[in-house]
Amino acid sequence: MAKVYEFLANGFEDIEALAPVDILRRGGVDVKTVSITGTEWVESAHGVTVKADLTFEQAGDFSDADMLLLPGGMPGASNLNEHEGVRQALKRQYESGRRVGAICAAPMVLGSIGLLEGKKATCYPGFEKYLTGATYTAQLFQEDGNIITGEGPAASLPYAYRILSYFVSEDEVRAMQHGMMYAHLMGTEA
Repeated sequence: MAKVYEFLANGFEDIEALAPVDILRRGGVDVKTVSITGTEWVESAHGVTVKADLTFEQAGDFSDADMLLLPGGMPGASNLNEHEGVRQALKRQYESGRRVGAICAAPMVLGSIGLLEGKKATCYPGFEKYLTGATYTAQLFQEDGNIITGEGPAASLPYAYRILSYFVSEDEVRAMQHGMMYAHLMGTEA
């Protein structure tokens, strides 16, 4: 079973954090939320308190991760960027050829540690100046090598379904899109 860790910092964007966790868990992926606050409790940008599965200190070295995820939101993305342990885990993940994902403001973390050099990337408009070395595409989500970036809150579902497709078949992704009424929303019910 695939293993994904998602880092949560105070000020994370609710939908960008929870939609991927929801979709990946529905798809059978083992997803663990990891608080970087020093406790299991993390507060979203909109005042919703979430209990993470693990604290950063409990999680180990993330060497068993198939993917590491960063939700956006402010000041959540800045808090992630200031956490040296998160930065080092992302570098190790990327350098080992394993997947990394960041959405909204969070691609700034990838830019600040040099992971976007020569890559295509997207982010929330206005944060492209932090995508050091990247070509900004303004797409809902952008894949380049083992990195996927997402634009913002509205991109959370297509971004999450694309990530799910890394771990399950396209037929399983389509079935979930139908079951969650996403195909109806997008007019792709055929």
